[in-house]
Amino acid sequence: MALTGRTALLAALGALAVGVLLPGWSGILAVEGVLLLGILCDLALAAPVRKLHFTRIGDTSVRLGETANVTLTVTNPGRRPLRALLRDSWPPSSWHPGTEVAASRHRLVVPPGERRRVTTVLHPTRRGDRQAERVIVRSHGPLGLAARQGSHSIPWTVRVLPPFTSRKHLPSRLARLRELDGRTSLLIRGQGTEFDSLREYIPGDDTRSIDWRASARRTTVAVRTWRPERDRHILIVLDTSRTSAGRVGDAPRLDAAMDAALLLAVLAGRAGDRVDLLAYDRRIRASVQGSSTTDMLPALVNAMAPIEPELVESDARGLAAAIMQRAPRRSLVVLLTGLDAAPMEEGLLPVLPQLTHRHEVLIASVADPRIEEMVRGRGTLDAVYAAAAAEQARAERRRTSQRLSRHGITVVDAPPTDIAPALADAYLSLKAAGRL
Repeated sequence: MALTGRTALLAALGALAVGVLLPGWSGILAVEGVLLLGILCDLALAAPVRKLHFTRIGDTSVRLGETANVTLTVTNPGRRPLRALLRDSWPPSSWHPGTEVAASRHRLVVPPGERRRVTTVLHPTRRGDRQAERVIVRSHGPLGLAARQGSHSIPWTVRVLPPFTSRKHLPSRLARLRELDGRTSLLIRGQGTEFDSLREYIPGDDTRSIDWRASARRTTVAVRTWRPERDRHILIVLDTSRTSAGRVGDAPRLDAAMDAALLLAVLAGRAGDRVDLLAYDRRIRASVQGSSTTDMLPALVNAMAPIEPELVESDARGLAAAIMQRAPRRSLVVLLTGLDAAPMEEGLLPVLPQLTHRHEVLIASVADPRIEEMVRGRGTLDAVYAAAAAEQARAERRRTSQRLSRHGITVVDAPPTDIAPALADAYLSLKAAGRL
C-alpha cells in the first residue's frame, strides 16, 4: 500500500481545521476517521496488481551511443479499471545520468479486460548486457488517496555492442588496399609471391624485381610485380587484464582496442584474409574462429560486447599457449595490450621468441594523451614536476617499444583517436612488404 500526496494534504488541512474549529479527541476522530474511511475505500476500489499480465517486445541489441526501444504490454484481466504509475526498472547505465526518472516511469489507464502498451527508450552509456529488473506498479483508487503497489519480474536483455567509431577510416584504407591489389590505375603493387604483370621501371623500384629477359625484348627496363598475398590468417588478441582497465579519456583502454580491432578485422576481411579473435587475461574470455567475411563483423561485436577488463595480471605463458593452439601455421598475430615496462618485462618479453619464431607479431597499445599534455606543462612548480614524471613515463614506453622492435616485432603506440587508423596502416604496410 502507498499513500499519495493528496492524502498528506488532506490530513494537514484536517489537523488545521481540528485545531481551529473543534479541538479535542472528538474532532481528531471525526476528521481522521473520514480520511481513513476514504483510504480504505480507495484501496478496495483500486485494480489489483498481482493479477496484471505483462509481455515484452523490442530491441535485443543496440550499438553504444544509439537508442533501444523496449515495449511493455500491460493486460488488465480484472473488473476494475487500472489507473497506475508504472516503473520499468533497468540498471543505471541504461540511461544518461539524470534522465532515468523521466525515461523509466509511465502513467497509464487500462479499462477492464483491455491492454495497453508503454515503450521504454534506453540510451545505454556502457557496453555489455543490460538486463531488465522488476516492473513496479502502483495502482491508484478513484479518489487518489491510496494505491496498491506490487512488482513483477519480466525478463529482457538488451546487448550493447561496441560502437565501431573508426568505421569512418575504412574507405581511405580500402582505397589504399585497392592500390596494393592493383585494382586502380596507380602502378603500385605489393610484394607477394603471385606474379601479376610487367611494367616499366620507376626510380625507387627494387632492382631485384627487374626482369632482364623482358627488358632485353623491350626498349625500356621492365620490372615484375606481384599481387599481395591473400587468404592469410590474422589472429587478433585482446589483452583483458588490468593493463586494459585504465581509463583513457572517458572510456577504458579496452574500448579503444576493440574499436581498432574491428577496423583491422573488416579491412583484413576485404583483403581476403581470415580473421579470428581471442580475448585473454588468465583465461579465455571470448573467442571467434572460422567466421565468413559476411558473418565476421556481427560475430566480433557480439563476442566483444560483454567483455570487461579483469583487475588481474595477464598470464603470458597461458596467452602464448592459447595463441599457438589457435594459430598452428604462420599467421599475423596482432596483440592489443599495454606497453608498461614492468608487466612487459616480467610477463610478455620472455615468451615473445616463442611467438616470433613462427608468426609475424604486431603489438598495438593505446597511449594516454594526457601524458603528452603533462609533458608540455610549465608555469608552476607542480606542472614542472608533472612534466618530469610524464616525460619519464613516455621514455619508458619508448624503451619498451625499442626492445620489442629488436625482436622483429612491429609496434604501434598511438592515442585512442589514432590507434585504429595507425593499426590499419601497419597492417597494410606489412602486406605491402610481403611479410604476411
